[in-house]
Amino acid sequence: MIPEPLNSEAPRSRGRFWLVTIAAILTLAATVSLGRWQLSRAAQKEALQASIDAEKQKPALDQAEFLALAQASDSLHRPVRLRGLWLSPQTVYLDNRQMHGVPGFYVLTPFALEGTEQTVMIQRGWVQRNFVDRTKLGAVETPAGIVEVTGLIEPPPSHLLELGTPAAATPAPAPAPSASAPLQAPAAEGSSSIRQNLDLEAFRAETKLPLRTDVSLQQTGPASEGLQRDWPAPALGLERHYGYAFQWFGLSALVVILYVWFQFITPFRRSRRRARDERRL
Repeated sequence: MIPEPLNSEAPRSRGRFWLVTIAAILTLAATVSLGRWQLSRAAQKEALQASIDAEKQKPALDQAEFLALAQASDSLHRPVRLRGLWLSPQTVYLDNRQMHGVPGFYVLTPFALEGTEQTVMIQRGWVQRNFVDRTKLGAVETPAGIVEVTGLIEPPPSHLLELGTPAAATPAPAPAPSASAPLQAPAAEGSSSIRQNLDLEAFRAETKLPLRTDVSLQQTGPASEGLQRDWPAPALGLERHYGYAFQWFGLSALVVILYVWFQFITPFRRSRRRARDERRL
């Protein structure tokens, strides 16, 4: 039972008391519910992070197992080992990517799988940009011949906000042809090796490569070939959810404090002051 305010003798005061009480209860219910919802979202994100970490700890799939996956996207973040050939003429540099807070490029190169007609886009690593000449690309070594690559099955490269048309740059030079190399599609006329974003469907149509567009591979391992591979963890926004929950619960506490102050403490102090004034009279 909510007690009557001390100055509830007036019908107007009683009406105002219950109106404020109902408004406070509704506000409190809404803010507590929103705070609990934010906590539940944070718990879901924590479960997702735990699932990602568990996938990364599984044994690496070999190439046959990878090719046998009905849907590779169902095995995201799983380690895999692939053998094939780098298609270096189609290397792409994704601009405005950071590693350890330093701006640079993510280097992506199509990888033709040995013994198949499939090609997978591999996020090979990160290279720092040239701060004097943006179009001057860092030295990246690309081994020739059949190589083995270890990485994680990941979604296609993420997209950044893109404004306007990216400036053209000189495509990366193609290596000398090798007798063991399969036929490689030439880079599209007027296309740039430096891009803001890369859509795999459009890139497949542009290069005419038999490129898989459902997943990419994120190469792991120590720095090599002029590339760093300290890939940032996926931004799940856990801190944001906890921050919002704190704000909603803080607002709930403020509603309770204001309600108690104006509904009980203020009338009590007013009545005591009125009683003291009456005694003086």
